[in-house]
Amino acid sequence: MSTTTDEISRVEASTARNYHPLPVVLAEGHGAWVTDVEGRRLLDLLAGYSALNFGHGDKELLAVAHEQLDRLTLTSRAFHHDKLSTFSAELAELAGMDLVLPMNTGAEAVETAIKVARKWGYTVKGVPAGRARIVVAGGNFHGRTTTIVSFSDDPVATADFGPFTPGFDTVPFGDAEALRAAVTEDTVAVLIEPVQGEAGVLLPPGGYLAAVRETCTTNNVLMIADEIQSGLGRTGRTFACEHFGVVPDVYLLGKALGGGLIPLSAVVSRREVLGVLQPGQHGSTFGGNPLACAIGTAVVRKLASGEPQRRATELGEIFAGLLTGLPNVREVRTLGLWAGIDVVGRSGRDVCEGLLNRGVLAKDAHGSTIRLAPPLVIEEEDLRHAVKQLAEELSA
Repeated sequence: MSTTTDEISRVEASTARNYHPLPVVLAEGHGAWVTDVEGRRLLDLLAGYSALNFGHGDKELLAVAHEQLDRLTLTSRAFHHDKLSTFSAELAELAGMDLVLPMNTGAEAVETAIKVARKWGYTVKGVPAGRARIVVAGGNFHGRTTTIVSFSDDPVATADFGPFTPGFDTVPFGDAEALRAAVTEDTVAVLIEPVQGEAGVLLPPGGYLAAVRETCTTNNVLMIADEIQSGLGRTGRTFACEHFGVVPDVYLLGKALGGGLIPLSAVVSRREVLGVLQPGQHGSTFGGNPLACAIGTAVVRKLASGEPQRRATELGEIFAGLLTGLPNVREVRTLGLWAGIDVVGRSGRDVCEGLLNRGVLAKDAHGSTIRLAPPLVIEEEDLRHAVKQLAEELSA
């Protein structure tokens, strides 16, 4: 049997160290539980940053994947295949939109949206060539490509990676007046996370997203909602925007869309927005491949039933109650089965290492914040157990 130390040593000998994971090596997963190489069972409260909303090894999704693996996995978009139309139509219907542009990763979806917004600005809004600008929020996390980190204010993401892509204006998250002031005739879009996940599950102030929607509508600007982490059931709604009574012009989806089995992302919007793209102007060899579309369709059908959202709502209420009154905590923020917890006197990393020793997997955000995002399939008993371990760790 491999030991944790042996496996980590081998990884560090041959893999670039662009991550600093917790010292655990996972080997198997079922539902909300995983097992490491030494046979320890651990409760997963990260769920792959929401990519595993439906848990590890969902039997329905695995059956769909196995069937499609035996039929057809990849064609490239040089040819049609028999899974794309169903996936696109059902995802568009779920989002109340017209068209879907499938990609692979969340960052690819964001990059796609940036290109679409700029082209829409030039060809539909009439912004002079080369002058399109996009307003973004401080503290954002939309990915790590060169263009995306160009509008990050995280020094870890930006140091030594310039020069950066121009065309972005950053305003404080939650400041509607600053956003209004930043919008000019050259603004083509506002790109925003309804809830900032990487920043520590930061919720928008009351009325903020409605003000963003109003500003975009008034100024003929696209509202692009990055729901890659917050969407597809995590918050108790299909999209987090629903909690705040707004409908964006563009949804960016990923993570849970692939069911925890395969990378799958999508830009979903109206025909007059995504319709600006013409053949050859954007694409991906693997984007919208048959295997991803088969799995994605099964995910969409799960969400169309409303069951994952209902479960996240009901367990989310229990979750919020359990997190109330935790010791040595400055603030707790929850929405559905998603929580950001600011601890006092310790780093978030230190707390997560303590939780690991107690059989619970969690991830720190910045500084003294930890975030919890259990799979939506977690049992109430396991959720209570996890919070009990957290309370004991925070009291230690």
